[in-house]
Parts: sequence; C-alpha cells; structure tokens
Amino acid sequence: MRNAPIHVVKGSDPVLVVDRLAAVVDELVGERDRTEAVDELAGDDYECGAIAMAAASVSMFGDRIVVARNAGRFSTEEVAPLVAYLADPNPTSVVVVAWEKPVAATAKPFPKKLADALKAAGGVIHDSDPPVQAKQRSAWLEARLVGSSVVLSSSAKQLVAARFGEDVARVGGVLAVLEASFPTGAKLGPEDVEPFLGEGGSVPPWELTDAIDSGNLATAVERLQRMLRGDRHPLQLMATLQTHYERILRLDGAGCRSEQEAAALLGLKGSTFPAKKALGTANRLGGQGVARAIRLLAQADVDLRGASAWQPELVMEVLVARLARLSGRR
Repeated sequence: MRNAPIHVVKGSDPVLVVDRLAAVVDELVGERDRTEAVDELAGDDYECGAIAMAAASVSMFGDRIVVARNAGRFSTEEVAPLVAYLADPNPTSVVVVAWEKPVAATAKPFPKKLADALKAAGGVIHDSDPPVQAKQRSAWLEARLVGSSVVLSSSAKQLVAARFGEDVARVGGVLAVLEASFPTGAKLGPEDVEPFLGEGGSVPPWELTDAIDSGNLATAVERLQRMLRGDRHPLQLMATLQTHYERILRLDGAGCRSEQEAAALLGLKGSTFPAKKALGTANRLGGQGVARAIRLLAQADVDLRGASAWQPELVMEVLVARLARLSGRR
C-alpha cells in the first residue's frame, strides 16, 4: 500500500468516505508523528495544482503524505496538473485524494483522465460504499461492528442489520454514539442499542416483492414504507413492481417446467433464481390472479399520474396491500 504514489477514496456516503480516508492515512503514517508526515488541503479554495506542487516538493521530515479533501469539485480540465504529476511522481511522497462532496458545490464524476493516469502510475482506488450483494454487505457490517470498542450481542447485531436494511452506511454514526455513551468493552444487548437506531432504513426491492409474493401483507407494507422513507420515489417503486409482474405475466401459461426454461424465456443471464421465484408466483396466482394483479398495477399507475386525489404514498400502500392480499388468497 505504501508503494503506491496515489490513493483515491471515493463513495456515495460522506461519512464512510471520511472513515475510509482516516483508515488509509493512519496506515500510511504508521508510527510516525502525524504533524510532521501529513500535509492536508481542504475546503473549496485550493486548486488541484496545489496537490501536485505539495507532492513534488521535498520535505525536511522525510517521506510525506499529501491529503487532498473535498476534491469532488474538480473537473477533467482542472485535474490536469495532478495527471501530469502522476506521469513522474515524487518517490518520497504519497498523495491521498478524497473524492468527496465539496463544501459549497456539487460533486463531479471522477475524471477518466485521472483514473487512467492513476492506473498507469500504480495507484489505488478505495471504494468506501458497502457491497451490493446481501452476503457481502452482511460481512461488511459484521466487520464494522466487531471493530467497535463496545461489544454487541448476536441479537443486538441482528437488530442493527434488520433496522438498517440497505442503509448500513449509518452504522458508523451509531457506533460513534454508542462508543461515546458506554465504556470500552461494554457488552450491549438489543435493549441497549435500540434507542440509538432511529427509523428503519431502506431495503432492497426483492424484500418487497418477496413479501408480496408470500402474501405477507403487514411485512409488504412495512417494507414499502421503509423504501418510501429512503430515496425511492413512488414512480420508481411502481416501475419495480411492473418489472416484477411483467416477468410473471410472460411466464403465465408459457409451459415452462424448470427455472432454466423460465430464465431462457425471460432472457435472464447469470443466476436463474429470479426466474425460479417468478415461475413459482405465476403458478400460484394462476391466469386469473395474474390478470387481476396487472389490472391493479394499471389502475395504480394511472392514479399516480393524477387520476386520483390520493397522495402517491397512499396509492402505493393500497396497491401493495392488494397485491399481497391477492397472493395470500392463492
């Protein structure tokens, strides 16, 4: 890690970017005096050329680490000095760039020219976002909890995972509060942790569709509400449900006898598990049930676009309840 001339820390959650940045810098500093080893640029006032200038200069304290915060404001043209520096980087310097949101501007996409220069120079990109896959995300969350100065019981960990859902990025802030509230090594159960967790975070779309398909009305509505409180617009959720039931409709009466045949019909690549679930739901609903579901979706779509005086959130709640009830009857 210390041999790389540049490290870039990026991600969609500013808290996780800061946490990962701190971990990278701590590893690079090691046992040295941080005040002597680290030069930090932050805010919206410095130019990208200042990063290259600081890295190119020789320090009287030996190897230096140049940390550049709030770099997400730089455009492709503005990163030119850093790209030029990476063509011949100073062997006694390491640059650490946090591609985080600027103080008073909107973050820009990471420039391809800088990405190419970084790769050619042997740099490293650190993605602070949690993994997308559920199993990997669970392992990521477990690692964060294990590394805390407080000890969460198994049931407390399960509560955190269930409450956060997809929003596991929130764990850093909650752990900071718990560590400030309890002594080092304190063993915490669900009753200790629950008051600090706040509202449930969003959940992946398959949790909503699975609850609907199983006929679990209460769970389906609860999952929908968590997604609505997150960053999903009702029209986005409608598109998710339409895609789900479009698959079911295509399989209804198609005569598929296996998930492989269903996946081939649907044109799915990779895992056939989504095809297996869609085929099972199509068989359980039957032709009339599938037709009824499609009519419910069509009416709700019209209502979302202004045909009803109901709030969009209420339209979606009623739709999900009706779809789950339909599956439960079968």
